[in-house]
Order: sequence, then C-alpha cells, then structure tokens
Amino acid sequence: MTPSPYCLWQGDSLRKAVEKMEELHVEGLPVVDENHRFVGMVSLRGIVKRLIHAKNPQDIVGSALTRNVHSVHGDDSIFEVVSQSENAMPVLDGQGRLIGLITVRDVFDGLFKYLYKLEQKQTTTDALHAILESAYEGIAVVDENGVVLEFNEAYSRFTGVKREDALGRHVTEVIDNTNLHVTVKTGIPERGAVQRIQGQDMVVHRIPIWRDGKVAGAIGMLIFEGVTEVYRIYERLQENHLKEQPVNELLTLKKEKDSRVTIDQIIGESKEILTVKRMARRSARTPATVLITGESGTGKEMFAKSIHHLSPFSTGPFISVNCGAIPEALFESELFGYEDGAFTGARKGGKPGKFELAQNGTIFLDEIGEMPLVMQTKLLRVLQEREVERVGGVEKYKINVRVICATNRDLKAMVSDGAFREDLFYRLNIIQLHIPPLRERKLDIPILMSHYLKEVCEKYQMPVKRFTSDVVSAFVQYSWHGNIREMVNTIERMVTLVDGDVIDVNHLPQMMRNDKSVFKSKQTQQTAEQSLIEKARHEGQQKEKEVILEALKKAGGNKSKAAEILGIHRTTLYQKLRKYEIN
Repeated sequence: MTPSPYCLWQGDSLRKAVEKMEELHVEGLPVVDENHRFVGMVSLRGIVKRLIHAKNPQDIVGSALTRNVHSVHGDDSIFEVVSQSENAMPVLDGQGRLIGLITVRDVFDGLFKYLYKLEQKQTTTDALHAILESAYEGIAVVDENGVVLEFNEAYSRFTGVKREDALGRHVTEVIDNTNLHVTVKTGIPERGAVQRIQGQDMVVHRIPIWRDGKVAGAIGMLIFEGVTEVYRIYERLQENHLKEQPVNELLTLKKEKDSRVTIDQIIGESKEILTVKRMARRSARTPATVLITGESGTGKEMFAKSIHHLSPFSTGPFISVNCGAIPEALFESELFGYEDGAFTGARKGGKPGKFELAQNGTIFLDEIGEMPLVMQTKLLRVLQEREVERVGGVEKYKINVRVICATNRDLKAMVSDGAFREDLFYRLNIIQLHIPPLRERKLDIPILMSHYLKEVCEKYQMPVKRFTSDVVSAFVQYSWHGNIREMVNTIERMVTLVDGDVIDVNHLPQMMRNDKSVFKSKQTQQTAEQSLIEKARHEGQQKEKEVILEALKKAGGNKSKAAEILGIHRTTLYQKLRKYEIN
C-alpha cells in the first residue's frame, strides 16, 4: 500500500480537491474527519457530477462524497483484496483511522512478488529433495517439535521404515536412541556422536537449523563411510541460510534493492540518528523538496533513497546526479537533455535529461552547493514552473518529480558570499534534514563496526574476524573526519592486512595510533585505576601497622611473644617494625 496518503478534510472545497488531484495525478482522494477517521472517497467523476448541478466550485467535498466504499485492513490477505473491483481502496486500522491506500497496481505488484518467492522456494525444495535422495548417507530432517519432515531412501533402507510411514511421526518413533528432538531444544550441534541403531553403533551428526534467531529444526545424518561431500553441501546450505543470502537473485531485484533503501536499513540506535529517521519518515509523506545536509560520508544518499522508498513516488525511478562531477559546459544538457542537432557532437535523435528520466519518481541532486550560478537560475525556474525544455528544443514538457538535494557545505554562508542564489536556497530548504557526524553519535560506532566487519569478511570470502575491546574503544574515541566512509575503509584495510582472526590496537592505522585523543581516555582510566590501587595499598599498610601495635601492647612490649600472637616469625616482625618505624 501507499502509507499515509494525502487526505482531504470534509470541509475542503471542491476546487481544492480538483487542484490536488491534478497535482498528484490521481482520479480520487480519501476524505477523513478531525480524528483522521475515514469518511469516504471523492472522485473526479463525482466532482464533475456535483458541479453540473450546483455549479459552485466552493462547495465542500462532503457534497460529492462516496461513503459506501469497500475498505481493507493492514493485516488482510492480498487474496481478499484482489477480489474487489475498486481501483483504490482505503486501508484502515482497528479504530477506523486511515493508514494507507492500496491500488490495483499495488495488488498486482504484491502478487508478482509473492509468486516469485513461491517459485524460488519450489526450486530450492526440488534441489534439496534431489540431494537427499542421491545421498549415500542416511539423512532425516525434523521440525522444531521433533516431527519428521524428510527421511531419505538411504535411511529408509537401513532402518526398514518406509519414507511415507516416517513422515509426520515423532522422530523417537522412527529412529532408535535418537537425540534429534533434544538438538532442536538446545540448538547445540553434535558431530561424530555414537548412536546405537538396529543393534549397531553408528556415527551420526546432529545439526540444528536456525531461522530468524530461533531453532526451526534439525538435520540428522547417519554416516556409513565417514564425512562425505553431501555433509559439506548441507553445511554450506545452512551457512547461506543463516546469512540470508539468496542462491540466485535476478538483476531486476538487485537494482530494486539498490534504490529501495528503507529507513530500517540505516544502522544506528543513538538518540541523534533516531531523531533524523523520525523526521525522514514524516518528510516522505509529502512531495515537498528536502535538503539533506551533513559532512561527507555521513550517508546522505541512503537517507534520500529511504525517503524515496516511503514516498508516493516510490513506484517511479530514483535518479542520482552528482552536481560536483559534471563539467559546467555539460550541466544543462545533462539535467534537461537535448534535441537532435542541438550542438556539434550531439547524439542522433537527442537525449533525455535526468529530470525526464526521473518522471513520476525522485531526482537526487547531490553536492548541490557545487552547481554553477547560471544553472542555479535555470533550476529555480524548473522548480517553480514544474516544466523543462531540452537544449535546442522549442517545446516544454511537464514534470512530476520529487526533488531531494544534499550538500556538505554551508549554503547559508554561500548565500551571504554571493556563491549561491538566495531564492533557490529558500526554494530547496523547505524540509531540512541534518545528518550528524559519526563523532556526535558514538553510541552507534560499535554497532556499525560489527556490521561492516561481517560484511567485509563476506565480501572477500575470509574467515570472520573480531575486534578486541581496546580497538572498539579506539574507534569510539577517534574523531572520524571522513565519517562512516572513512570507518568502513579502515575496517576493510585491517581485515585484508591482518593475518590472524583477532584485530588488536597494534593493527590500527598509524594516524589512529598517533592521535592522542584516541588513547587519552584509556590513560585517564589507567591513572584512576592506579590511584585506587595506591589508596588500597596505603589503607592496608595502615591497618597492618595498627594490628602490630595492638599485638605489642598485648605482649607487654615482648617482641617474641608479639610475633607469636601475630603468627609470624620474629625476624619478619623486626622487618615490619623497621618498615613502619615502630620503636
């Protein structure tokens, strides 16, 4: 569905409804009351009928309202929705409040994704069944309750239990002395365990299957001639499943994944980043222009993609333009395109510009502060008029594009210096999101380290490595002027250069080891610890002196008797008397 769609109030005029429909390129809009409860739908056709009779565009939308509209809930099945005939249906929560709008296109999109997952699941199931039946080892698979799901021919031959008789029964009823039902409870694998089956001692493996952090079942393998290739295949299948990496991924899905970044994919639990996420969700609901500011490497493009994903333009393309990488002479043709023969060397037939490619989607203008002043004027006109003309062309075309800009420069200071147009700045700065630098959200650094360490190890197909606590502390204290990009590059460098499985402080780059702020807090902590130790030692010595004086008092000054009371040798007592200067 489209979450949080644009709504009309019951008291809004028919003129406003028509203008909004034309702006959003829709033929109907939902109407809600003051409590955001759904009232009905108003359509362009219904407004036309009303105006034919009333001829007053200032009439309220309630006069043209269709109240008998089929609605659905967020937890309804898509197969229930597909049977309805409406082009657009409101999605309501338990209190009747509007939370979304689902169209026929949304329904078909959901069905196609569902069918694709079913097809992939069926392909995996068929391959798994082929492996099970061709394996020489006996293999049994149980679910989280210990019920047999798979029982291959090899196991059937050995136990004498037919596959159809084994499926659906508890594993203890099928296999002698089995512990597979225990494995699904503990989640602890057992390799090379000895199990007596059919009066013979057999070597078995019991491997838990993990899904979403829980044990979903277990695989039991009966080894006749030691570990074979089938076992290694199963280990790899299990590892791939834990990593949640599909075996085969279509190119279209890879492209969709690249552009459809969600807010939840942005890593961070600190108060600073959660505030930005909350603002991003709110800004995504409207078509207003968003200006994302922040230092280089903070993840501005990820936020732009996540806003696009949550916006009404999510079904359209996401076009990214780096304004700092385009030569000034080519700026206009890149953004607006050009017609055939517009200039020497122009492509035959012309070329569409970035705004044209982003039609009904989002255009992301990165490094907007690098845009030349001449182009700033033309961009301002495009944002105001919502129409574009190609270089060398005579015809203008309307655009329906969500504009998101980003910069690491201070645009307000640039306006004061005359390097950026003031009117364009206010046109872009409708909604501003400032991404805090990494040094201002230190709470997120350990989480980011863990994520990117695993990602880099998988990228280079290396064994998983780990950081020592001193390295984590050093990362947290470092200032990271290059932000997340610099941190990822540092992790990648250490992972590829360190031979062992443990990354320690001596593996840190030279610039981090030379940074006094990195180890300042650690040295302060060590000094504090030393102070505590000195304090404890002093208190201990003072207590020991008091005990010796008490023993001497009881012995009437007789040192031999005092040593006996203390339970130490007389020579030791003399040493302590000299140490504490006791006469």
